[in-house]
Amino acid sequence: MTDITDTGLEEFAGQIKDQVESFLLAVRAIAVEADGPRSISLLLLEMSQISLAGARLGAQVDFDPEGEYQPDVGPELDLDDVRLRLADILGEIDTYSFVFDPYLPEVVESQLSDDIISIATDLENGMRHYNAGHISEALWWWQFSYVSSWGNLAGAALNALWSVVSHDRLDAEFTGEDEVVAVANEMLEGVDPAAR
Repeated sequence: MTDITDTGLEEFAGQIKDQVESFLLAVRAIAVEADGPRSISLLLLEMSQISLAGARLGAQVDFDPEGEYQPDVGPELDLDDVRLRLADILGEIDTYSFVFDPYLPEVVESQLSDDIISIATDLENGMRHYNAGHISEALWWWQFSYVSSWGNLAGAALNALWSVVSHDRLDAEFTGEDEVVAVANEMLEGVDPAAR
């Protein structure tokens, strides 16, 4: 049973819903815009935001579903076209490796595009429950899927995207020293070697 009052529960669910909705819209927009390097930065931002929502869910006492079985809220949204667009945008950085469980270290290989869509699918399922008026069910699903699946994927994808940004910013060659040496050599040309 959750420790949030009914009013607090609805407010909390509304906040999570807003973050989920924002993530789903942003991922679609990033896939459509296909703006290469900018897409990486935007995906990094979106993974950070949805990870915050997940952490908020994970910090709560377990939510109880409304019944023994999930209410039928219709079929899953087909996001395969978004996945293919993301895979195309990400290109050679789509495939990455991560440690699935740091306490049982085993490196696994995955695709960012697959993981982002897997996260979106889990979130969208909770959104359908929320939109159908099943707030407790939506919270239960978002929390359960965060703990069992998408929380780990979000952390791994976030780290991979951060790594791309980090390498892009920090691995650039520094040419300033070459320029200084060239200027110094020019200044020293014609100077008597004994005076050096």
